Amino acid sequence: MQGEESLRILVEPEGDSFPLMEISTCETEASEQWDYVLVAQRHTQRDPRQARQQQFLEELRRKGFHIKVIRDQKQVFFGIRADNSVFGLYRTLLLEPEGPAPHAELAAPTTIPVTTRIRIVNFVVMNNKTSAGETFEDLMKDGVFEARFPLHKGEGRLKKTWARWRHMFREQPVDEIRNYFGEKVALYFVWLGWYTYMLVPAALTGLLVFLSGFSLFEASQISKEICEAHDILMCPLGDHSRRYQRLSETCTFAKLTHLFDNDGTVVFAIFMALWATVFLEIWKRQRARVVLHWDLYVWDEEQEEMALQLINCPDYKLRPYQHSYLRSTVILVLTLLMICLMIGMAHVLVVYRVLASALFSSSAVPFLEEQVTTAVVVTGALVHYVTIIIMTKINRCVALKLCDFEMPRTFSERESRFTIRFFTLQFFTHFSSLIYIAFILGRINGHPGKSTRLAGLWKLEECHASGCMMDLFVQMAIIMGLKQTLSNCVEYLVPWVTHKCRSLRASESGHLPRDPELRDWRRNYLLNPVNTFSLFDEFMEMMIQYGFTTIFVAAFPLAPLLALFSNLVEIRLDAIKMVWLQRRLVPRKAKDIGTWLQVLETIGVLAVIANGMVIAFTSEFIPRVVYKYRYSPCLKEGNSTVDCLKGYVNHSLSVFHTKDFQDPDGIEGSENVTLCRYRDYRNPPDYNFSEQFWFLLAIRLAFVILFEHVALCIKLIAAWFVPDIPQSVKNKVLEVKYQRLREKMWHGRQRLGGVGAGSRPPMPAHPTPASIFSARSTDV
Repeated sequence: MQGEESLRILVEPEGDSFPLMEISTCETEASEQWDYVLVAQRHTQRDPRQARQQQFLEELRRKGFHIKVIRDQKQVFFGIRADNSVFGLYRTLLLEPEGPAPHAELAAPTTIPVTTRIRIVNFVVMNNKTSAGETFEDLMKDGVFEARFPLHKGEGRLKKTWARWRHMFREQPVDEIRNYFGEKVALYFVWLGWYTYMLVPAALTGLLVFLSGFSLFEASQISKEICEAHDILMCPLGDHSRRYQRLSETCTFAKLTHLFDNDGTVVFAIFMALWATVFLEIWKRQRARVVLHWDLYVWDEEQEEMALQLINCPDYKLRPYQHSYLRSTVILVLTLLMICLMIGMAHVLVVYRVLASALFSSSAVPFLEEQVTTAVVVTGALVHYVTIIIMTKINRCVALKLCDFEMPRTFSERESRFTIRFFTLQFFTHFSSLIYIAFILGRINGHPGKSTRLAGLWKLEECHASGCMMDLFVQMAIIMGLKQTLSNCVEYLVPWVTHKCRSLRASESGHLPRDPELRDWRRNYLLNPVNTFSLFDEFMEMMIQYGFTTIFVAAFPLAPLLALFSNLVEIRLDAIKMVWLQRRLVPRKAKDIGTWLQVLETIGVLAVIANGMVIAFTSEFIPRVVYKYRYSPCLKEGNSTVDCLKGYVNHSLSVFHTKDFQDPDGIEGSENVTLCRYRDYRNPPDYNFSEQFWFLLAIRLAFVILFEHVALCIKLIAAWFVPDIPQSVKNKVLEVKYQRLREKMWHGRQRLGGVGAGSRPPMPAHPTPASIFSARSTDV
């Protein structure tokens, strides 16, 4: 190296297992310059794999990388760093300003950040090939190498100020996260922090809607009528319940249902549609400020990837964009087949609920026999949660295979397509059961005396006696509660226990290296391994949670509150994992959250559609409104003191003559019962749908159309009203462009002889953190 004394370190082999290796370093190079480490088992030095290992390392050395070998009792560590010539090439390709350097300080070498050094080394290692065409991944599969990772160094401040539970309510040190983990990880935490902050108004509004139901807990006219309906007998719900049930027995569930199925639900659903739009629009503005602060506004990911390819291989040939209609068709068909499988899993859950009903009805446990429907709903939610865990692993493998078959051009393109495939499969895995409960459960069952049966044997499951909203509420509460509690516990405890076990096994050998550098490398090696999908999994977890927070929120207004509490824990949990328990993630550059933004926008649109349909078809809102303005006693008596919903319960129940049962004598207590009631709009004796049913259906459809159009219009107006990029950011970028053009013009006229050169313009004012963040979010 220029201007420095070169020092040659010879690493002595044991026996003939490894040839004498020459390693170049410098007297001024401290141990912290080794940013990246490869690990191999020591026994590989005594078999044919050693030659392949040496060939791979020799190829790295030929590309300008220095390698240092340190042996432990069981592992061999290879420290890797790039020569200054590699960083100089990177600086030339990406960091040098266009045109002649106007100032000496611009022409001076730019310091390469540690994150960039690691990114360059990692890219070359992963794309390096031996003469036989073997990559690092191929060598890892054959056991030539065991692991690769960048070193944790300088993380002490993050451990003290960020990655601790007691800092849960502190502001995140975003710039320090970026300087240590890179922009991709930093943007994840910026987005997660902003999402958590924006959940506060949504959580408070949802809690207010839920608590407003308590104010009507005893005063609701519908609940009063149900609790006093001692003389109304409900028809048996299924084969498991061969007795008539008094409507008053559902009094408690009727009151509970009114907590989330009230008039405030509609307002809250529209509010959440507006909230989702405002959240995304303000996030775009926040992202623009952060990206400008990091000086990445004009950074191009594709250009950087091409530069890294040229550093790795100067003869790299550009791979053009390609599209195959045949390959796209095959992928579309395979994706649709997987979606059908997800829907099929929902049908498996239906079969379970039907069989569970028959099993619980014959149980020796009195509670299960009396509360069959409740037990089926709860256990069905648990089975659905287990199904989600299993199908997540299957969906990941399928999405990876589809991406490999599609042959994307670059890693970023592969990541984007994998995101779309995986999220689509995960969406149907998580929400297929909820879609069934919200829009299908209890609607294809026929009527008493003529029920639809599975395989001609088992009667399909009915909604809860208090309505289908109770089923949907319980399903949402159990799945979301488990995901926010059990999943977070597993996410923290598994890495913690694994790290402790690895450390204990290593300490049992009783060998503590004297070399501080070896101790540091060994400490990093004992941390839990990470992979390409480590950050991806965190994003996916948050996207699914965002779906639960917005889709079907009309049935579960407490979803934003649960998400808020979960995110406060999630931020510190992820920080602790990344800093304390896991190997260092390879820093990646980014100026946005990529395809996840389109995922968020798609969820926002689906939330409008789903909540409109829940209010129209699942809740009792439309039947209550129709009764109030078409059939209520207020219209006839004109008395304002009469509750307009008086008589609604009797109006909403159809009559069934018990003589029309196939086996009326087999029902308990049928001696003096001539008719029973059930939730539907049918007319005896043929039990066809009544005129009220078709009128209600027309109103429901009209409401869905009106609700969706109003909500989508509000979303569009909000998106138009709140610009994606603050005017302050636009003005700063515009000022920099203007000053650079003036600088080029001045230099051009100087070369032409100074004619009309004028005075030299001031140096372009690069934005500073203070100037950027001084602009408030209200700036437009």
